[in-house]
Amino acid sequence: MRDPDFWRKDGIVPKLLSPLSMLWRAGTCVRTLTTTARHPGCPVFCVGNFTVGGAGKTPTAVALFDLLTSLGRTPHFVSRGYGGSIIGPHQVDAKRDTAEKVGDEPLLLAKHGPVWISRERSLGAEMARDAGADAIILDDGLQNPSLIKDCSFAVIDSRYGIGNGRVMPAGPMREPLMTGLEKVRAIILIGDQTPDFIANLPASVPVLRAQVNATNGSDFAGKRVFAFAGIGRPEKFYASLKQTGADMLQTRDFADHHPFSDQELAELRTAARNIDAALVTTEKDLMRLPSDRRDGISSLDIHLVFDAPDQLAQIVKSVLADG
Repeated sequence: MRDPDFWRKDGIVPKLLSPLSMLWRAGTCVRTLTTTARHPGCPVFCVGNFTVGGAGKTPTAVALFDLLTSLGRTPHFVSRGYGGSIIGPHQVDAKRDTAEKVGDEPLLLAKHGPVWISRERSLGAEMARDAGADAIILDDGLQNPSLIKDCSFAVIDSRYGIGNGRVMPAGPMREPLMTGLEKVRAIILIGDQTPDFIANLPASVPVLRAQVNATNGSDFAGKRVFAFAGIGRPEKFYASLKQTGADMLQTRDFADHHPFSDQELAELRTAARNIDAALVTTEKDLMRLPSDRRDGISSLDIHLVFDAPDQLAQIVKSVLADG
């Protein structure tokens, strides 16, 4: 599924759908009132967002993991495991588990540290604590009421912002902006643009700016490539690939978290061969391919770089000190 175009700008369709947004908000309210929130007894850092779709949460979670590790902590990731079949709690085994079982994002996170899958986030956090974690990084779950967070960050793609600012289905928002702002310690704005809503943020919500950089960009400089992606906003991936100096001859989009069939992969390989290009995809898409189906397909690996890393470090240190 891809974001509908009317989510990006306000207009007649979002206005007509706005009454349905009240149902979404009512459901969220009922869920919050009927859920007993729990805390695992160690600091919980949530990396979430206000909108549906890709914003850059995974590289942000990895950056937070690296920071906590540098501060002497033993962090574990906790994820719902979107796209996977396992309910959990379950610790991800990167060598045995597949994306069909645990989801693509947990497999990607598992390259960096321990990951727990749990539809019930609080249970996953408690299992991580019992396994030796002294800090939890919650991958998504800003709107999930079952786990008490000590510090939440809202990750925002600077090109997309908050779309038309309306709540689903009239827009991409999971909750009203003001409600979301009350939950977060800071906004992490990824990219070089500044969405209009940033100018009206309260002073209590700082904006930490960051950029996505390619870890292996030199592998693609001057190379003829056929790029494909099954993520929320594939245009971000294509832009990053172009920045490496790759000669991007053709692209193909798939739905977010798309499970690639053997036939689709064969078609992609044929199309790339016909134009004498290498197949390149995202790390997340590569995670959804079993190792024996990755021949001839490489990924653009990325990491997050903060414009002022001390800002994030100060916030994290203050949370740890309070804990």
